[in-house]
Order: sequence, then C-alpha cells, then structure tokens
Amino acid sequence: MLKYTYCLLFAFVLSLGSFGARAEEQHSALARYSNAAQEVILKGLELVGVHYRLGGNDEESGLDCSGFVRLVFKDTIGLLLPRTAREMSEFGQQIDARELKPGDLVFFNTMRRAFSHVGIYLGDHYFLHAPRPGAEIRVENMQNSYWIKRYNGARRVLDK
Repeated sequence: MLKYTYCLLFAFVLSLGSFGARAEEQHSALARYSNAAQEVILKGLELVGVHYRLGGNDEESGLDCSGFVRLVFKDTIGLLLPRTAREMSEFGQQIDARELKPGDLVFFNTMRRAFSHVGIYLGDHYFLHAPRPGAEIRVENMQNSYWIKRYNGARRVLDK
C-alpha cells in the first residue's frame, strides 16, 4: 500500500504545473523528466519500504543511503556510482539547488561531516532516500527544517 501511495505521489509530482496550463506548457512540464530520470525514480519508488542496513547493498538484506542510490542507478541505466556518499559527492556535475532536476543526487550532513548522506531528487522539493538504522526507504520534503539545515549540495549524473 505504501509503495502504491508513493507511485501516486510521483504521478502527482509529474502532473504539477500542468493543471490549467496550455498544451505547450504541459509538454514542457513533462519534458523536464528525461526517460532516464523516470526510470531512476520509478525504480527508487519500488524500493520504498526496504529496511535500512548500514553497508547494505541489496534490497533483500537492506540498503544504506549510498547503497540504495548506487543500486537504483546500476539497475536502471547501468551507471556504476562510487560506494559512499562522500565519493558520490565528487562524481558528475556540481549544480546549484535552483537547478535541481529529477534524478539528481542531493547531499546532506547528517553525521557532523559534509556529504555523509545522499538521496535522489524527485522534483518539487521532494527526495527519496534510506534515512537511518531502524527506518525504511522513503520520500521526504527537502524544505523540512531538518533537511534545510543539513543540505550540502547536489550533483547531476544523468545526461540532459
């Protein structure tokens, strides 16, 4: 049921900006999601509810934040990202928060050190991540004060 809810959330995010818009504006809103970004996001949403496990690399035994991101990109577009959030923070193109697009990597300081956490940007300030031990992969709003204070930056690893 939770995965279904998140799939509906993604469909809603896709449709934002299309209500009351002209046809060309609707096309523009959907065009911001490349095929690769759609695949990445849908695969990530399939993993909502998977348990967090420090050092985890597979959905059966659990995933940590970087293991989750790495698995999603490898399984969808064949991109093998570095293993840790810190290493991922040096991969791809650095982008400003105002330039975020679905499928971009977003980084946070959650362990009193920069780039200690990574997630996948969904659009409209939402991101997908494996938060911490005892939790499950989920969607959260980056405008929550906790995430605003800890935001470290973003990288683009998908082609435009």
